Amino acid sequence: MTRKQFNLTRTALLTYASDLDDPIIDVQADYFNNTIRWHLGHVLVTMEKFLFRYPSKSENIPANFADLFGSGTNPEDWKEEPPSLGALLEALETQQQRINEFNDLFWKSNVQFKVPFGSVETYGDLLIMLSFHEAEHLGKIKAMHQVVAKVKDSQ
Repeated sequence: MTRKQFNLTRTALLTYASDLDDPIIDVQADYFNNTIRWHLGHVLVTMEKFLFRYPSKSENIPANFADLFGSGTNPEDWKEEPPSLGALLEALETQQQRINEFNDLFWKSNVQFKVPFGSVETYGDLLIMLSFHEAEHLGKIKAMHQVVAKVKDSQ
């Protein structure tokens, strides 16, 4: 059940984001703190952080992604070129495959670190919480896209 929820959310995110283009994902819309590119990268980094212990124990994504997309970061502070939309989508797809390679025993095992939100005991609990987090960001991405597209159409 746990992986089904994750795969539903990740597939929805990938499907929606694959219809976007690079220029629109960098527009900083009014009333939003970040861009669509940031949200995509943030989802990737957060999942990698909690399931693969990025950046200290995971080299699956570049180390600088933590500086670009970690909690509390903002595109206005970026001092380097962020990854392309294609690179982010590819990293999200690859991450989905890696997550699906974990066996049932892994999902039933206890998390050995403090999770800053929710009541998380097992990695299965953690994946449910992370899937919820991802779905929240997908909602923000959709709202931002609507606003940006509306503004772009009116210009």
